[in-house]
Amino acid sequence: MDLGLKGKVALVTGGSHGLGRAICLNLAAEGANVAVNYRKDPEKARALVDEIGKMYGTAAIAVRGDITAEADVKRIFREVIDRLSGIDILVNNSGVCPISLVKDMSLEEWEGVIKTNLTGVFLTSREMVNALIGMNKPGKIVNIASQAAFNGSKTGKSHYSASKGGVVSFTVSLAKEVAAYGINVNAVAPGMMYTEMTAATLDEKMDRYKKEIPLGRIAGLDEVARVVSFLSSDASSYITGATVDVSGGITGR
Repeated sequence: MDLGLKGKVALVTGGSHGLGRAICLNLAAEGANVAVNYRKDPEKARALVDEIGKMYGTAAIAVRGDITAEADVKRIFREVIDRLSGIDILVNNSGVCPISLVKDMSLEEWEGVIKTNLTGVFLTSREMVNALIGMNKPGKIVNIASQAAFNGSKTGKSHYSASKGGVVSFTVSLAKEVAAYGINVNAVAPGMMYTEMTAATLDEKMDRYKKEIPLGRIAGLDEVARVVSFLSSDASSYITGATVDVSGGITGR
């Protein structure tokens, strides 16, 4: 299926590693030009940009910036629009997930997770909506939520679960606000994947997770990335305000 992404411009926050990296590669494979946002590892971002150019021949740039800083977000969008001649797709992938039970959690840690995982999504989405309206063009926003938004956690991820629940609700509301402008807003709720964020847990408890997941395995990063590309494309033109479950059946939504 041709997803109609050739020549589209996509910004992926936290795009230099993990799921973000897989999303950047998958979008580029579909013909999109990609802006790889990163905060603190320029070498990884630049290596990915080079890889995209060599593998797919599409345009790719690395864009530094902290999505929790309003001034950075505004600069990120200016840079993407200037260097890639526009923007069509925003993928809100950046996220953090420190481990701490609520009884031991500091206010600083709680606020840090909410700031990155939820406030950052608000700041980038607001900038994206205003950019698209200003250019009088439609566009796509895809937010990365989590199965934890629905299932919660007993292993010290209550702040993460709460932030991702907020992302789901924000997705629904924003989609209704901007539908008249031709802007689709959706979310993806992955289950367990092997990334830098989950490596320590999975290395210790892989067999347990496999038993809990109906499909009997954790997700491949590309399996989730393909769903993001679909929601970024013309093929999903009549979907908005939805959260797509990509959890291997553990959520069952």
